[in-house]
Amino acid sequence: FTSTRDLMLLSRCSSLFRISPSVGRLSRRLCSGYSNNKQTHFGFQTVGEEQKKDKVLSVFHNVADTYDVMNDVMSVGIHRVWKNHFMSKLDPGSSTKLLDVAGGTGDIAFRFLDHVGRDCGGGASVVVCDINKSMLEVGEARAETLGYNSGVSWVEGDAQALPFPDNSFDCYTIAFGIRNVVRVDEALAEAYRVLKPGGRFMCLEFSKVSTPGLDALYDFYSFQVIPPLGKVIAGDWDSYQYLVESIRQFPDQETFAKMIREAGFRFVDYENLSFGVAAIHSGFKL
Repeated sequence: FTSTRDLMLLSRCSSLFRISPSVGRLSRRLCSGYSNNKQTHFGFQTVGEEQKKDKVLSVFHNVADTYDVMNDVMSVGIHRVWKNHFMSKLDPGSSTKLLDVAGGTGDIAFRFLDHVGRDCGGGASVVVCDINKSMLEVGEARAETLGYNSGVSWVEGDAQALPFPDNSFDCYTIAFGIRNVVRVDEALAEAYRVLKPGGRFMCLEFSKVSTPGLDALYDFYSFQVIPPLGKVIAGDWDSYQYLVESIRQFPDQETFAKMIREAGFRFVDYENLSFGVAAIHSGFKL
């Protein structure tokens, strides 16, 4: 039985989800509500939750067509090596069902398909879920151009209220996306919910550099070089400024590992990449 209040909430949230036919019906879970009465951060600004969601959507709408260039600027091109290592560490099998969240342009999904075999003969598949339609459109266009014709589906949905049933996936990945989520704890809870028992959570994200001397150099590059480059390359200073600030606002490696444990995951660990410029966190649902 669905109450009038539930129907109203479902109607209000329906625009967040666009599910391709191969994924199946929309979960009846209610959307995670945002409130401007609750404060959060957007980079170094203090804003309401709804404001942050809208501002993040705007940032990634603006950078969708230059997203690969953005990652090259943010990581001096090393993000490609990090992502390759990330997929090798995940090491999915030929029948793995993967959910890749905030993966709109397909970088992780394509690496997954290359790893398991593009024909997905063993039944492996990946669902790419992203709240930003512009990012998904870029990913779908790339898939067509690069010849990824099977084993991948594209879903518009919110990491805080995933439109999938409980215990649906073998693995959940999120790369350079979780720091943009309004409520990280809810995204982690949703990751736990949709994973099957024994399923693995893996996150690749910019993190904290603690090496003396290198941290100051990294700060200089981040704040004095990245935004001007963003303006020159993509005509967009503000989006790059936010992305740099969002990294500084994200929890450090140990704090984030604690959050993952608090969501229910076990055997949680992390690996620093490039002296902590990025980190891979991993945990299992038991």
